[in-house]
Amino acid sequence: MSASTPKPRDIGFARSAGFTMIELMMTIAIATVVMTLAIPSFRYITNANRIASEVNGLVGDMQFARAEAIKEGQGVTVCVSTNGTSCAAGDTFWQHGWIVISSVGAVGLLRVQPPFSSTDTFESPALSTVTFNREGYAGGLPAAGTLITLHDSTSTSAWTRCLSLTFSGQMTTEKVNGTTCT
Repeated sequence: MSASTPKPRDIGFARSAGFTMIELMMTIAIATVVMTLAIPSFRYITNANRIASEVNGLVGDMQFARAEAIKEGQGVTVCVSTNGTSCAAGDTFWQHGWIVISSVGAVGLLRVQPPFSSTDTFESPALSTVTFNREGYAGGLPAAGTLITLHDSTSTSAWTRCLSLTFSGQMTTEKVNGTTCT
């Protein structure tokens, strides 16, 4: 017999490559446990990032408008806008989008925020426009200030955020404390 020809007793005794059924089932069980732990955590991260992005978008544009008003010595307005070119009178749902406009005719539109792609709601009881004057004060607000509240699509209080805006132009974001923001 040649060296490359197998001996009769070696045929059928070679170990096949691959996984046993027990190894495969253990791998599936471990993967299931890991996914069960990871998916809720991933959902938390994506919700937290979306909510933070939405509220910080309005805060950033409000701060920009205030800084521009002080810098230019002219009023700058942030208002709800459904079309991206003009203010939507009486619309208090900021998730429809907003614009930042200067009262200086030549400058006009400074920034545009399109509507939210999510089903989150961002509303104020009666505030659809904020105009910052040349001193940085926010016009159109009650003396005590106002809250613009962001709710996620499930209205879960853990995801609710509020933008607090005072007459002096100070802005802060807050998590809900119990049932409302303070």
